[in-house]
Amino acid sequence: MKKFKKFACVAMASAMVFAMAGCGSDGSGNGSGSADATSFKIGGTGPLTGGAAAYGQAVQNAAQLAVDEINANGGVNGYTLELNYQDDEHNAEKAVNAYNTLKDWGVQIVLGSVTSAPCIAVGDKTKDDNIFQLTPSGTAVDCTKFDNAFRVCFSDPAQGTVSAQYIGENNLATKVAIIYDSSDPYSSGIYENFAKEAENYSFEIVSAEAFTEDSKTDFSVQLQKTKDSGADMVFLPIYYSEAALILTQANGMGFSTTFFGVDGMDGILSGVDNFDASLAEGVMFLTPFASTSTETNIVNFVSAYEEKFGETPNQFAADAYDGVYIIKELIEKSGVKPTDDVSTICNGFKEAISNGYSFDGLTGKGITWSADGEPNKAPSVVIIKDGVYQQL
Repeated sequence: MKKFKKFACVAMASAMVFAMAGCGSDGSGNGSGSADATSFKIGGTGPLTGGAAAYGQAVQNAAQLAVDEINANGGVNGYTLELNYQDDEHNAEKAVNAYNTLKDWGVQIVLGSVTSAPCIAVGDKTKDDNIFQLTPSGTAVDCTKFDNAFRVCFSDPAQGTVSAQYIGENNLATKVAIIYDSSDPYSSGIYENFAKEAENYSFEIVSAEAFTEDSKTDFSVQLQKTKDSGADMVFLPIYYSEAALILTQANGMGFSTTFFGVDGMDGILSGVDNFDASLAEGVMFLTPFASTSTETNIVNFVSAYEEKFGETPNQFAADAYDGVYIIKELIEKSGVKPTDDVSTICNGFKEAISNGYSFDGLTGKGITWSADGEPNKAPSVVIIKDGVYQQL
């Protein structure tokens, strides 16, 4: 169980911002700020290459956009922000190596990791170093198992529960099949809670087919069993790269049905080489952000992101952007300085959160955090229609 001090650390849950800026005076090498430091050092790890690169690149881009905006507007309490993002290739061991590189740099606040397994691995290290960690998109429960770690996104249990509720309450299906990655805590965690919550609704789970990291290129067996089950909806608690293969192979075998995913689906329209995006038409998935929203803050963010990076931001970008601004507000409310040691910074953040801090951002308004590091905000669902995400 988390201690109360974690409750305060949670306020950064909006942009994977590994808030390493102030929670460690244990001889880890980055416990004290430089006496003449004028900037807060924010570091993060995420997949900048490999199959999940669309997530990490989006987080890095949006975090940098937010840092540049904040610095251009005078910084935070007279200080600037620095961002250093390292590639972990969606690999736990490489994420730890990337974190050690950040420690050598003098990281004070961590925005990351982006995906769950690396986030859990890095979390063990940030706990030892007592550094404040905020993941924008690490959804596994253990990503926030220590009192220095918080998240901007929903956890796996929340995504599984909310997905089952949405399907049941909106009568989207009568027979649901599931294809999930049993080797991945993100995917298996969502699946388990989806199956548990589904017991409260009238739809039936008619098939649950697993694959692993070593067998995620050929889904013909899983799809055939799913097709034979008579499912009128397939729930995919997986990442977009595997989902693209499943959609392609389902089309090749003449299996037409409705697909429903979670936030890992974000990126399927642009993150997969040689994928026929028309096959994703009609796919629904949970996300706290839709780039087609007409809300002023989202319109402005999308415009700035597209102008700078030449592409439309996804949910991971929105989480990261929010995360940096959460860190900014926590610095303002706590009054910490870049010359403070990491424990002073972390404790200041936690105190601000425990005093009722809430955040209005791209991914939710009035966001608060519970004592276990979970954000409290309303979920939303989008559907891919005419090649774009449209909010339902």
